[in-house]
Amino acid sequence: MNSRHNWGIGPIISMVLLMVIGAFAFIVLPNILQPKTTLRIGDGVFKTRVVSNDGDIGRGLAGTAEFDPDQALLIVFSSDKKWDVGTKDIKAKIDIVWLNFDKKVVYVVKNASPDNSGDSLFSPKSAARYILELPAGSVDSKAITLNSTAIFELDAEDKV
Repeated sequence: MNSRHNWGIGPIISMVLLMVIGAFAFIVLPNILQPKTTLRIGDGVFKTRVVSNDGDIGRGLAGTAEFDPDQALLIVFSSDKKWDVGTKDIKAKIDIVWLNFDKKVVYVVKNASPDNSGDSLFSPKSAARYILELPAGSVDSKAITLNSTAIFELDAEDKV
C-alpha cells in the first residue's frame, strides 16, 4: 500500500517540475535571449533591450514596474510610420522618444503613464522607424531634444 502511494507522487512531482521548466522557457528565457545594445542619446548612455518582432513589440514594457535609470527598450520597425504607443499595462511612468530612419528624434512624450494619458495611447506628429522607451525623467536629465541623434548598432536579425 505504501509503495502505491509513493508511485502517485512521482507524476505530480514530474508535472510540477515541467511547469517550472515551462515557465522559465516561456517567460524568463526570452528576456535573457533578447538582443541588447548600448545606445547613446543626448548626455545618456543606456543598456538597451531591442525588440523587432510583433509579439515583443506588442508587449513593450507591459508589466514592468520600474527599470534602472540606465536601461531602455528600443522598438525597431521595418518601415517609417506614425507608430502609436500604448501605456495601458505599464506600471511606471516612462519617457517615449520616436526616432526616424536616421536615428534623429522626431517626437517626445515625457512621463507617460496610464494616469495622465486618457486613452493610454500616444501618437507622434511625424513618421518614425524606432521607438525608444526610457525611465521617466530621462529626456530632461539626459538633455534629449528634438533632432538629437541616437547612436546604436543593431545585429542583422534586429533589422526588420
